[in-house]
Parts: sequence; structure tokens; C-alpha cells
Amino acid sequence: MSQNPNIGSLVGLWTYRSFLNDPSLAAPFAGLEFGRANIHIDEAPAGALVGKLYDTGFSLSLSGSINGGYPSVVRFQGRGVVGGEQWIYDYLGFVVPAWPNGVDQRPAIVGSIVRTIPHSGGKPGTVAPAGVVCSWIAVRQDDSAT
Repeated sequence: MSQNPNIGSLVGLWTYRSFLNDPSLAAPFAGLEFGRANIHIDEAPAGALVGKLYDTGFSLSLSGSINGGYPSVVRFQGRGVVGGEQWIYDYLGFVVPAWPNGVDQRPAIVGSIVRTIPHSGGKPGTVAPAGVVCSWIAVRQDDSAT
């Protein structure tokens, strides 16, 4: 079942990656990683986005909306308790339209993420501040993976 007849179904499993917005061309690609996980988008009423973003050690519940324009827009919030503290991130994404002459094009969503509230950083005694903005992509996994 699709959430919106204009965009087909986003329901299923997606591979998620987010990147620091470092404009330096000399920055090593491996150093740009902000996060990686799976996104599972659940069936929901038209216009709604519900699911979870998860990996080993964390899970965020996703809730938001899908707008069937061109390109289609997803806007959602991820919330969860990770390591005993609240994490909240806001996401804005654009469903990449299919190229008429594209070869083996995978469904993809591209967008921006902001850390809505601070939480502990990756190293003891550090803080991951609110307001950090990164770019993200999600690529649809094979139907057999859902």
C-alpha cells in the first residue's frame, strides 16, 4: 500500500548515511561520515510517514509527513532514548525522481538533518550540541531485504 499515489510506496527498508557538511575538497571522504543506519518506513495513511531509524545500539522512532509534489518531500522527526538520554533529530528529504534514461537507478531520498537537542558526544565528557546540520541520503534496499 502506498502513502501517496503520486510517489509510489516508500514502505520498506532503506540504507541511511549522513555526512558532515565540510566544504573542503581536501577533506578525506571517510572523515565526512556523521552516521549510518537502516530506515524502515512502515505502512501509514496517505501523507504520513511512520517508521524507525536503527542500528546496533540505538533506535529512533520516526513520525512525520510525505508531500506528493515534484519532487516529493518527506519531513519527519526521529526520537529515542540512547544510552539513557533523549535524542531528537529533524529530517527534511526529497525523493529523487526517476531518470527516463536511467540504468539500474535505485530509489533514493536526499536531504538535510539537524540535531534538535544536545546529547553526549562520542567521547566521554563531550557534548554533541544542538543545531548541527548535516546532509543525508537513503537508498532503497532490495525488496527481498524487507
